[in-house]
Amino acid sequence: MAIRTHQSISGFVASEPQLSYTERGDARLYMKVGIEHYRKEPDNTFTQLETTFHDVIAYRGAAEQGAERIAKGDSIIADGRVREYSYERNGQRYEGEEFIATRIGHDLARTRYEVDRTERSSGRDGAAFSAPQRPAPSNATTIGM
Repeated sequence: MAIRTHQSISGFVASEPQLSYTERGDARLYMKVGIEHYRKEPDNTFTQLETTFHDVIAYRGAAEQGAERIAKGDSIIADGRVREYSYERNGQRYEGEEFIATRIGHDLARTRYEVDRTERSSGRDGAAFSAPQRPAPSNATTIGM
């Protein structure tokens, strides 16, 4: 079976994440994400180029979890797809693109935090979610730099 791949982005959260709800009641998270760009020079050094900023949107569970855990300034990685859009307002046409994230998490190479491996409920039917069992560390695990 082939490995299933998705588009992804990595960057930093440039705006305060904003949680709202759609007309159907689904959670919707919006944030602006900055992506730094670099050019490799012939002498193997890197020159930083202009940072670009992009709209990132997540829905439902990813939105709710992201709203609880993601803050302005965090380094993140998001998995999802790019969606192009266009609309007209007051006779003027607007076009752009946004990244629709199905998963959002902190960038492990740039973030320090502790992992809580206690069981959690799934929220759907009250049944506990259980990850594969591994020996618990003697203290909390720190990931990142």
